[in-house]
Amino acid sequence: MSPAGKRGVLIGGALVVVGIVVAAVVLLSGGGTTAASSGSESGSEPGSTSAETSDPMSAARDYLLAFAGKDADAASKATDAPEAASSALLAAWAALRPDQVTAKLGDVGAAQGDNATAAYTATWNLGPGHTWTYSGNLGLVRVQRRWLVHWAPSVLHPKLEAGQRLVAASSNVPAVVDRDGKPLVVSGSGGLKLADDKAFPLLRSALTGHGQASEAFAVERVDASGKNLETLLGNPEGDRKPATTGLSVATQNAAQAAVDGYRGKAVLVAIQPSSGDVLAVAQNGSVTNATSAFSGQYAPGSTFKIVTATAALEAGLVTPDSSVPCPLTDRIGTRTLSNEGFDLGTTTVHKAFAKSCNTTFARLASQLPADGLAKAATQFGLNADFGIQGLSTELGRVDPAANADEQVEDGIGQGKVQVSPMGAAVLAATAASGRAVVPRLWADGTKVNTGYNPPPGPVLSALRGMMREVVTGGTATGLAHSGSVFGKTGTAQFGDGAEAHGWFVGYRGDLAFAVFLEGANDSKPAVALGAKFLDAL
Repeated sequence: MSPAGKRGVLIGGALVVVGIVVAAVVLLSGGGTTAASSGSESGSEPGSTSAETSDPMSAARDYLLAFAGKDADAASKATDAPEAASSALLAAWAALRPDQVTAKLGDVGAAQGDNATAAYTATWNLGPGHTWTYSGNLGLVRVQRRWLVHWAPSVLHPKLEAGQRLVAASSNVPAVVDRDGKPLVVSGSGGLKLADDKAFPLLRSALTGHGQASEAFAVERVDASGKNLETLLGNPEGDRKPATTGLSVATQNAAQAAVDGYRGKAVLVAIQPSSGDVLAVAQNGSVTNATSAFSGQYAPGSTFKIVTATAALEAGLVTPDSSVPCPLTDRIGTRTLSNEGFDLGTTTVHKAFAKSCNTTFARLASQLPADGLAKAATQFGLNADFGIQGLSTELGRVDPAANADEQVEDGIGQGKVQVSPMGAAVLAATAASGRAVVPRLWADGTKVNTGYNPPPGPVLSALRGMMREVVTGGTATGLAHSGSVFGKTGTAQFGDGAEAHGWFVGYRGDLAFAVFLEGANDSKPAVALGAKFLDAL
């Protein structure tokens, strides 16, 4: 039979018989070779180098047999340039690290003098899901009566040229990115992991739980410098589009730096009012409760005067310019309330709000219906319930007052009203946007279990003017140089009343935030922390 009639010999796979030719079988397993004895018309054995029995098909078969077995010595000796062939083969196997290689010998052309060609198909198993198959041609030459494979880089792969090599490209690829495209979770050979172990410590499980593993593997043809000339298999950039969260690395860094610089227990939550995207959630190492930011329930203190003022404005009790008393102390029902060392006498509602007059707002609260504060709080989302994918949250709890005394206490954020830092940020975002804000980490990842409707536009417009005055001439002048900031400070006693939490709740532009300092006993540190946060942005 002529060499042209010898075809279809599988090396490294199942036994294939064409005509009367029986080929060897080689399977690569852990770098070893298992060969079945075989024969041909000439009676040659696999790997035979007998000049008397060599022919083009035997030469091609011997090379492919050794190639599939990762036998560099035998494969290189089957070529006319053993040293170059051995170096290239060893480099390719080291770079690609195949689990298994098979090679199928195809058509062997009739010899034209001392030259012939043989077609082949090579299949590399490069790990789960990475099978690389390609076809090429071997040039064959007769040297001193012996047929050999004429070595060239194209013997290894038909597109490979002088000075080029094959490499496997595998790297971590983004699985979750922030709003600016910065990687938060990456996928690689070890699975999903945070791109930065220090970033978003309170959201690690939420972020990794939303990411999907992505295949980031490729075989590339590169030049001598390592520059990729062509991707022959796979995709080094990964095969999945990363999930995008509304979080902001820049905002988180500013928030984390601000709380880390505070000696006590500090929490900061930031939300984008226009979208509801949670931008940052940070707390320092002094806070031992990992859920404080999301569902910790605390007395909001005078920040709740945002709600009390809204209820009084909406009920028509006052306008921002109405005259109201602000005595140092006032007895309302069975409760005696006092301010923190100041007496404004008769003043306006907006000034009483800016200076945080307890006696003014406690008396306004006493004039509201029993459910007046609860209804106003609901308009700021404090009684809403959202199922945020990856998080467990509770924004707050404000029920109708059980009696007149409780209503008075609730009016200044003491009593039984409760708010979480997340809830306070939603409150600020509602005041900023004039719409119901649905907090979210993912565009489609929040279920509204109990929604809410915001206060009327005219009421919010009046309220915003009062919140701005808090910064320009009230209790938060420490933020006066941080841009056009609107907000409200708060100090809230807890336990036996010997200690108090410090708060600042507010917004600047499309950024709403809440600062909560557990046991700070003053709101000034919360204002300073808020300024540090905003100034970093």
